[in-house]
Amino acid sequence: MRKSQDAQLDLLTDCLTKITDLCGSSEGFPEELRNNPEKASDIVHGMKQYPARKDPEDSCRWSSVKESKSSVNEIYKMVAQLKSPRKILYLPHHSSENLQELLDQLPGDGQIVACVSGPDKHHPWKESSCSKKLHTEVGITGDVLKKLAASGEQYDMVFIDATEENPINYYNLIMNSNMLKMDGVICLQNVSANETRSQEHINDEMGLRSKGMTDVINADTRVKQVALPVEGVTVIKRLPVSHVADTMKGIVIDEVFRGLKGRCILDRLRLDGKVAYVTGGGQGIGRAFAHALGEAGAKVAVIDMAREKAEIVANELHLKGIQSVAMAADISKEEDVKRVVDTIVTNWGKIDIACNNAGINMNSASEETTLEEWDKTFSVNLRGLFMCCQAAGRIMLSQGYGKIINTASMASLIVPHPQKQLAYNTSKAGVVKLTQTLGTEWIDRGVRVNCISPGIVDTPLIHSEALKPLVKRWLADIPAGRLAQVTDLQAAVVYLASEASDYMTGHNLVIEGGQSLW
Repeated sequence: MRKSQDAQLDLLTDCLTKITDLCGSSEGFPEELRNNPEKASDIVHGMKQYPARKDPEDSCRWSSVKESKSSVNEIYKMVAQLKSPRKILYLPHHSSENLQELLDQLPGDGQIVACVSGPDKHHPWKESSCSKKLHTEVGITGDVLKKLAASGEQYDMVFIDATEENPINYYNLIMNSNMLKMDGVICLQNVSANETRSQEHINDEMGLRSKGMTDVINADTRVKQVALPVEGVTVIKRLPVSHVADTMKGIVIDEVFRGLKGRCILDRLRLDGKVAYVTGGGQGIGRAFAHALGEAGAKVAVIDMAREKAEIVANELHLKGIQSVAMAADISKEEDVKRVVDTIVTNWGKIDIACNNAGINMNSASEETTLEEWDKTFSVNLRGLFMCCQAAGRIMLSQGYGKIINTASMASLIVPHPQKQLAYNTSKAGVVKLTQTLGTEWIDRGVRVNCISPGIVDTPLIHSEALKPLVKRWLADIPAGRLAQVTDLQAAVVYLASEASDYMTGHNLVIEGGQSLW
């Protein structure tokens, strides 16, 4: 007797929840996807249009299953969104319906390696803008896999069809050769609808292959799995190694092997559940910092003097599923600093990461620098930054944990030339000393204070006709041969904001392409 449609839909809902657990912690699951069941509804809608899978006593011939291909594609698309793969191995070469969906999920430098038995035929995805991400390997699948394994290729996601000629051999080769990355995912299609069905009830060759594949997965203690009630789709992920016994001579099961507190290094860089703010977040370096912290899992308050700029960046983050809020403030004013800190704590309950990035630069020769220019530069770059550190630091000290990241400058180490910027250089040197002092005072109470010193960053202003001669001079002084991009700084702010840098404090992290070495 067939399961009721309602029961099957309930099972699908449960399975989607399990997929979230497989592909990452629940805190890392994008809020937009967590709160908006639109994608799951699309899958359910697709299932309602087609009959449910047949019971064991029905024919096991997979070609007769009438379920929606779009449902399978939506599931693959969602898994890819959760996993954010960069490299995919695609083995079910007889079916390419979901290749376009997968290609769309890959970043610009992502790649799908697809095994095909003969010369490429014309497919719609070959004409798409994403076709450059697709690489085909022609030949017998087993031979292609052996070649890829021998070359050390590894993949974030692997797709296998259980009704292919040698699916068990493919699976074993992939697992035993470490072709699946440590946190990788395997999507198996057309696995047995009922794992308890005995072989005598299966009356076709593909069904036997499918049942054999199911048995192998069930017996593999290296993985965990969730089976979906849609065209025999099963999602598999390698288990963490914390449960592995010391069965091989010389292996030490410690925190290096298991990961600190059972978390691998990439997990320790995650900022899930953290609350961050970025001053000067409406443009340039601050905007890049806001995106980086949000992508790593933090909620982000974007603070800028111009509310409209802060709102644009906050909206950008929102579109990416990141909780964000825009706030207008002048950090040179004590009341503004207190207001934004109090508002963040009121709304989100804490501050874990304070990214004090706002700053100004008013170039002038030293003999022509006015006291007004000096005071205005220091009011923002040093006095305002101190007020932010103090206000956020008080919150963090009461919490027993926090990360403060200040934006200094390469100008804290050298005197950039030929431009003249006495007030700016001096204020940024002060940022470094302030960072070092707070870093030593507060680390024993759980608060780490560090700073980042960027080199000359490529901005639209730099490309003006007036500055072109300066750019030519700067490039001659940079071993890297180019100016910094804001994206060159993003990994640093995530590292300093994460638990991976807990033993670092009072440090000035210089990112300038080697300019300060010449």
